[in-house]
Amino acid sequence: MKKIISLIIASLMLITLCCGFASCNKDDNVLVMATNAAFPPYEYVEGDKFVGIDVEIAQAIADKLGMELQIEDVEFGSIIGGVVEGKYDMGMAGMTVTEERKQSVNFSNTYATGIQVIIVKDGSSITSLDDIFEFNADGDPVALKDANIKVGVQQDTTGDIYSSSDISGWGFCDVEEDGTITTDRVVRYKTGADAVEALKTDKVNMVIIDNEPAKSFVAANDGIHILEGDNEYAVEDYAICIAKENTELLDKINKALDELKKDGTIDKIVSKYIKAN
Repeated sequence: MKKIISLIIASLMLITLCCGFASCNKDDNVLVMATNAAFPPYEYVEGDKFVGIDVEIAQAIADKLGMELQIEDVEFGSIIGGVVEGKYDMGMAGMTVTEERKQSVNFSNTYATGIQVIIVKDGSSITSLDDIFEFNADGDPVALKDANIKVGVQQDTTGDIYSSSDISGWGFCDVEEDGTITTDRVVRYKTGADAVEALKTDKVNMVIIDNEPAKSFVAANDGIHILEGDNEYAVEDYAICIAKENTELLDKINKALDELKKDGTIDKIVSKYIKAN
């Protein structure tokens, strides 16, 4: 009898352990989206609700899949790790497709295009890229005009990734051949709003961030502006990240995105938040 009871207890412990690894309590009818809701107009909080382009597109995808959307607001830098670990089904946060990120996760088809721009204070000596970089005859950057420049970014975003490379790669760091950074001029903040506040208080000389959030920050803060003209820092594609082993969900999301593009839903959502000039 004692032996039978011991076997039952052992079995229950094994089931509990398996549940911990396999997330047996997870509702298969819930689509869990990780985001960083401080990136308007893609995702932000309005009252007690998550709103924005990514939020509405994610809801449209969930509706297509017959699932309930659940949004988890986390730090941007923890999204990919959480997707890899299975804490979230997908990450959607104005996330750019990069080769480095593709080593950890798969990406859906692109659903939007982002442009990285530069925000400076009114009256700044920085009026164009020519005030930041020295260029060679081919138009490639070879040196910084000001070796003491400080650049504010939201950590782990592509603004951070791009600006953290060496000068020849349009970055702001001195990098050895082995990849060691000897001079790091990039100051990283948890949110774009924090980076903008640092700009306003002269802790950094400029902020690099996506164009649409940049517009929102400029509209909400006096004394700053986006560099105009042919001064875009980078152009990039946004997509949804999904765990590499979850190819079934990837296929379903791509199918839903394709249908939402064809029926005009995505264009309608984007135009709601980004007005045509």
